[in-house]
Amino acid sequence: MLVLGIETSCDETGVALYSSERGLVAPIVYSQTELHAKYGGVVPELASRDHVRKLIPLIRQALFEASMTVKEIDAIAYTAGPGLIGSLMVGATIGRTLAWSLQIPSIGVHHMEAHLLASLLSSERPKPPFVALLVSGGHTQLVYVEQIGKYKLLGQSLDDAAGEAFDKTAKLLGLGYPGGPEISRVAQQGNSSRFKLPQPLTDKPTLNFSFSGLKTAVRNLIAKTSSMTEQTKADIAASFELAVTETLHKKCKQAIEQTRANTLIVSGGVAANSTLRETLQKLSCEVHYPPQELCTDNGAMIAFAGHERLQSGFIEPLKISTSARWEIESLPSTLT
Repeated sequence: MLVLGIETSCDETGVALYSSERGLVAPIVYSQTELHAKYGGVVPELASRDHVRKLIPLIRQALFEASMTVKEIDAIAYTAGPGLIGSLMVGATIGRTLAWSLQIPSIGVHHMEAHLLASLLSSERPKPPFVALLVSGGHTQLVYVEQIGKYKLLGQSLDDAAGEAFDKTAKLLGLGYPGGPEISRVAQQGNSSRFKLPQPLTDKPTLNFSFSGLKTAVRNLIAKTSSMTEQTKADIAASFELAVTETLHKKCKQAIEQTRANTLIVSGGVAANSTLRETLQKLSCEVHYPPQELCTDNGAMIAFAGHERLQSGFIEPLKISTSARWEIESLPSTLT
């Protein structure tokens, strides 16, 4: 089976092909970072317009790189949610319409399940049960995976996601967008012990997260700092990065102890953060990540997630359906 994957949930236009025989083929990602950078964040209307411009040319490019034709595609998978509704509608409309014209099945994929399954595209494929930390610009979740397709949400952010907190803190420090890489770059020259920033909810039994208070603490710290030198900026960035990564580490440790799982997988854009990876190595369990290039939003994870569901016999009616909010626990347990 050859599945075309389409990702348009936010500000990356991702396309890839996944073959039962060949595996991942021709993954392509177009990032809108430059488009949104001057606004300090994603502008939804601009994002959806850019997906309209880029998606079909990227599909053609992927087929060209794979030396395939559109008639060789057996099914199409697209991101149906969660995400920006306008952006989701672009991928859903093109994916469903193309599938209808080719008279092949199409399937809407849950964005966070796709991130979760991206770890299975690595050379060392972890086997459930395990705990998954899904950490990105829009979501921070801990999920217990009893089996692929059967999920229990253990905890999630009550306000800002970790990636969102990185973006907002970078903006407070006058750094560029996206904030994650910028914070990490500046933090390399900083002293993470100079400022003690809060690690919200780490003293509570809950597995939920909260990062808005941390962001406010940074704002207050900047406001009362008389001289914002480059070194002070680096020290604040390092202290902030430490607070986030230690928070994630402590919650993952709680989740592992609570579920008695011996494996943790970490996926999403923040999973690429080197400080987080170093911190999570302290855990007394195996820790797995997707390939580095598959941590951020991409079409490969959508193609693979769609392939796995279609192979299990899951089918959907011919209709365009998207959802800006979509709980991962609501997914039908059709995978084995």
